Amino acid sequence: MEHKEIIGKRVILREQREEDAKFFAHWFNQPMVMFQCGFERPTNEEEEKKYINASHKSEDSVWFTITDLDGNVIGETGLLRMFPDWHCTDLTIIIPDPKSQHKGYGTEAIRLILDMAFEEFDMNRVSIGVVGLNTDALEFYKKIGFKQEGIQEQGYYYNGEYSDFVMMRILRCEWK
Repeated sequence: MEHKEIIGKRVILREQREEDAKFFAHWFNQPMVMFQCGFERPTNEEEEKKYINASHKSEDSVWFTITDLDGNVIGETGLLRMFPDWHCTDLTIIIPDPKSQHKGYGTEAIRLILDMAFEEFDMNRVSIGVVGLNTDALEFYKKIGFKQEGIQEQGYYYNGEYSDFVMMRILRCEWK
């Protein structure tokens, strides 16, 4: 599903482009990023181009590349598995480069995408699953307003290690 560009005070959410694939392929092959995000195997630029092109055709998802105001790619975010009849969707966001983390980019990007989910797509509930060992992400989502609603014990496996998978959500009435 294609969508318009969203310009914030610190970040821009724009349509993903094939040239973004080189950034994603580099970042998504970093062991820590693979672990924190649940990526099961390494990727490459061609695979990432396929994902980007497929995202434009999806009827139940909207994906954005996150850039700073100068246009530098810093991550991606999106709404996926949108169920309009149920007014529910899942959220994804990743800012994989440590140099771009803890600068407010993720906070603004998630606020922009949640505004879109609740206002434009009329969602009532937005969910996210988080690897339990990714404590920074768990704290980040709590700060935004997400609430933990369940734990899939040892529901995640990576590199010989099990972790819980934490299910979180935010409702429209809790937003803002």
